[in-house]
Amino acid sequence: MSDLISTSLGPQIQLVFDVQPNMPPAKIDPQQVEMAILNLSVNARDAMTKGGVLKVSALCETVHPGGHPSKLPPGRYISLSFADTGSGMDEATMAQATEPFFSTKTAGKGTGLGLSTVDGLASQLGGALVLSSSPGQGTVATLMFPVSSETPVVAASEVASKAEAPALGRILLVDDEALVRSSTAAMLIDLGYEVVEAESAEEALNRFDRDPLIDGVMTDNLMSGLTGLDLADAVRGKRRGIPVLLMSGLVDENAQKSGLLQLAKPFRQAQLASSVAALLRTSQDS
Repeated sequence: MSDLISTSLGPQIQLVFDVQPNMPPAKIDPQQVEMAILNLSVNARDAMTKGGVLKVSALCETVHPGGHPSKLPPGRYISLSFADTGSGMDEATMAQATEPFFSTKTAGKGTGLGLSTVDGLASQLGGALVLSSSPGQGTVATLMFPVSSETPVVAASEVASKAEAPALGRILLVDDEALVRSSTAAMLIDLGYEVVEAESAEEALNRFDRDPLIDGVMTDNLMSGLTGLDLADAVRGKRRGIPVLLMSGLVDENAQKSGLLQLAKPFRQAQLASSVAALLRTSQDS
């Protein structure tokens, strides 16, 4: 993971780790948390336009009744903190930072779904995203997840069966957010699917035309250029009956009227698994 963060930061930013030894496990979805970590790392990078330092800290802490900024119930939590030396945020900006489509980035540099997605993910896992910042003093973004009482075990037979099993299907995955797309692709591959990635509807149509083995399409709805609904109409015009799953962080009336299967962002791997299985069943039934 350190190599992945370092690559996303680039050479101008120094990466420092401070990890408490012998921490207990947290019950999380690894791929989703990886996506959150990359999101926070990229946000930190974008805040340090002239370079700087990103300090990543991990520790186990106890939340006591009342007074904790996370507003989490009392208990033990794993805290992952990302402290940058960037431009920081004022109180008004920080209050809106986790709202969908709010962004301090210039046009074309992001949709503003990053912190909203991370905040939703943390909440789904029983945790929280806590932000601390002030102008000129940098930002600290902390992910908190409850400690798990379970001991993580991966059976050797399970690893072997995943390696030997044939692909369950070939999915065309479309999302203009690179971190979301790569994380979703990793989850799909882990579930046993083959994945063809595209960063726009236009690229997806090109790949769809050249790949007759695609079994289903998963697409974000709100993208620059053609939307996911536009893409769904186009691929179904080219190949009648091709199943399409629409992913979105917001409720869209047109999407609801389309009759397409939908998956709300952020989602966990179990939700993704059931949605894609349902998607491919619609193809078999048609």
